Amino acid sequence: MKHVCAAALISAAFAVPAAAQEIKIGYALAEDSHYGAGAKAFEESLKESLGDQFTFRHFPSSGLGGEREVIEGVQLGTVEMTIVSSGTLSNFVPEAGVFDVPFLMRNLDHARAVLDGEIGQEMLAKFDDVGMHALAWGEQGFRHITNNRGPIETPADTEGLKIRTMENPVHLEAFNALGAAPTPMAWPEVIGALEQGAIDGQENPLSVIVSAKLNEVQKYLTLDGHVYSPAIILISPQFWGNLDDSQKAAFDEAAKASVAAMRGYVDEVEASGVATLRDAGMEVNELTDEQKAVFRDALAEPYKSYEAQFGKELMDRIQAVE
Repeated sequence: MKHVCAAALISAAFAVPAAAQEIKIGYALAEDSHYGAGAKAFEESLKESLGDQFTFRHFPSSGLGGEREVIEGVQLGTVEMTIVSSGTLSNFVPEAGVFDVPFLMRNLDHARAVLDGEIGQEMLAKFDDVGMHALAWGEQGFRHITNNRGPIETPADTEGLKIRTMENPVHLEAFNALGAAPTPMAWPEVIGALEQGAIDGQENPLSVIVSAKLNEVQKYLTLDGHVYSPAIILISPQFWGNLDDSQKAAFDEAAKASVAAMRGYVDEVEASGVATLRDAGMEVNELTDEQKAVFRDALAEPYKSYEAQFGKELMDRIQAVE
């Protein structure tokens, strides 16, 4: 009888499910942003495929620090996952800066085809060499300029404009060439700097401008679409290396769901965001193709630099994608 009881106890012990593993996921924007939508879609997909093997702890609104700090946390293994902008990526994978070249992407369909295709996948693989694993390219959309000085219609309108940019050398070179005064700044500091007048404006996709309610601190919005802004889903290599093949497959599928959610959010904001911002009191102007061409011509010197840095062949390959 004692042997039977002992066997039953051992059996019961082995029947106890293993504790769920916690995944800390950090991102710069609020939960109701495209980042939040992507993070929630990832969690839901993973729960559907793997049940209760993993639990998520979300840190929106830069709850784990700025994007550089969070990426470094992913490298160290203190943060399991993040969704970040392309702003600081070139500091880790310099080649990834090519996606930030102004007026390189024609439209959303073109950008998505580039990132989902051979070029985008080649770039994702480069992150394994710098201490992180990239699951997929997400999305923010095309970047536009907001400011408190006035409408922007020509490069002359950016002269001396104190504009917050990401910590991105490609963006900095372009705005310097236009005569602006670009000011790299971590996202958590931006709203306060705009309120205090330390900077005149900033540039971001509509998905950020709307979700961050920048209409509360900015008067003018210029729809210039100067840069397409991808996002990326990164995972700690230590965490990734401890997953088995079936779990890795589930994470890859969850990344696809996350990308679809981010793109769906961007599509919705692109369709309704301008009206939302106008209703909130922003003055909005949109550049024509001819006006954009003038800005592109003003960036002739930076383009020579970009071609030297990233390779004209790669830039031509991107532009050739249908």
